[in-house]
Amino acid sequence: MHRLIAKCSMAWAWFFLCIPSHTQAQPANPWATYRGNSQRTAHTDGVAGPTSPKVLWVLKARKPEENVNYIASPVPMGDRLFVSGLGGFNLGQFACLDVTPAAKSRTVWAKSAPLLKLPTVSSPGVFKDYLIFGDGMHQTNGAMLYCLGAARGDPIWRHSVPGDLVHLEGSPAIVENKAYLGGGAAGVLCIEIDSATLDGKTHDLPTLQKKVLPQLWKDLQAKYEVAKKTDPFAVPPSEDKLMQAEPKRLWQQGKEKWHVDAPVAVIGDRVLAASAFLDKEQVGDRALFCLNAKTGDILWRAALKLNPWGGPSVLGDTVVICGGTISMDYNLIKGAKGFISAYDLKKGELKWSKDITGGVVSCAALTSTSAIITATDGKVRAFDLASGERQWIYDAKMPLFAPVAIAKDVVYAGDLKGVVHSISLQSGISAWKLDLGADKAVQAPGMIYGGPVVHGGRVFVATSNVQGPFAGKEAVVACIGDK
Repeated sequence: MHRLIAKCSMAWAWFFLCIPSHTQAQPANPWATYRGNSQRTAHTDGVAGPTSPKVLWVLKARKPEENVNYIASPVPMGDRLFVSGLGGFNLGQFACLDVTPAAKSRTVWAKSAPLLKLPTVSSPGVFKDYLIFGDGMHQTNGAMLYCLGAARGDPIWRHSVPGDLVHLEGSPAIVENKAYLGGGAAGVLCIEIDSATLDGKTHDLPTLQKKVLPQLWKDLQAKYEVAKKTDPFAVPPSEDKLMQAEPKRLWQQGKEKWHVDAPVAVIGDRVLAASAFLDKEQVGDRALFCLNAKTGDILWRAALKLNPWGGPSVLGDTVVICGGTISMDYNLIKGAKGFISAYDLKKGELKWSKDITGGVVSCAALTSTSAIITATDGKVRAFDLASGERQWIYDAKMPLFAPVAIAKDVVYAGDLKGVVHSISLQSGISAWKLDLGADKAVQAPGMIYGGPVVHGGRVFVATSNVQGPFAGKEAVVACIGDK
């Protein structure tokens, strides 16, 4: 799997205000979990999406060497949009964008090396005024989990997860003060995120952000001022030096036994995690697990026929999982196969399962009556959530990797040519299409990996050209809306 980068060019600034039992409990913040909710609809505010395909703004690289490939889904938060990606040499980047159409500067802040150690391919989880996300991808070993302030991107803490085939590709699920996430060969981890320890003392996040870390920065600056008087090669301090606070790991399950790259889902006192088996390395366990959220103990296990790269989606007592014979590899699309299955949340019993004539590498999006998936055969399919019977099929005429978004009665899908499709949720009939390569405001074809999101009546979508027919060409972030 792959992901993105961009340059970090903002100077450090410390004076700022922060942006301000078994049940179906959901994270307090709607974007505290992947795609905004456990149904994975990528829509949380109840506002319908655009009725026509108009590009309001597009973010492009200013220079070819600054091009970023976007793989993770964007995450909206008020009038901000958070994106992560891959740039030159697979360096990681994490950026905050202003979504206001007339914004003078689209990028509010951006972070890269040396703060970020590895490629960033994870959508963040939102915790109060903070962002939680991991780094690493399949080609790397060992990873970091980061906590940044949402307003300025100021570093608060980081948590190291070492080991071979360890990477934090999947978005965290944040419930109360805990982050649950997959770590590749590290299995599933639970991290206490609202406090961290520095120099033997434990502080809450506001104290770290407003008092402890500003003082540490002041001390580092003072040491540099002294050092440069006698050492012409003295190096000024960087934000990386501030990331010394360490949160507490509460539990870990499946270490060196599973391979969990997909986002997990947390439903009340249960954690749903999808593990893959790596054929090349001959490691992992191809299965869907249900864990006790407090202890990490295994409540049930359901074996899967293919690798579940997209992770579980949950609505009521139904868990839907998809999988395929490939991951996000454009070169292996031909002949790929997939499946979609539904399980009982309490006991892990199979409710229904369907084979798909295309690889399924993303999660399903759920409504009260439907489970909707995309596949590499170019089809978007809707299945009855209760019975598994197919409701409709839409032909995008291009392979699809990304999950759909659902807002009101409309399904939004993005294909590997960079075309955004608006589809009726009830009938599967096309409402409109927007080709990012052909559109005059964009003119940048690219593959959509992370899936569109719908927020404030607009659709946000990002592209990647790490491989495929447009490899090496410009990737973009685009905003589509009526106004």
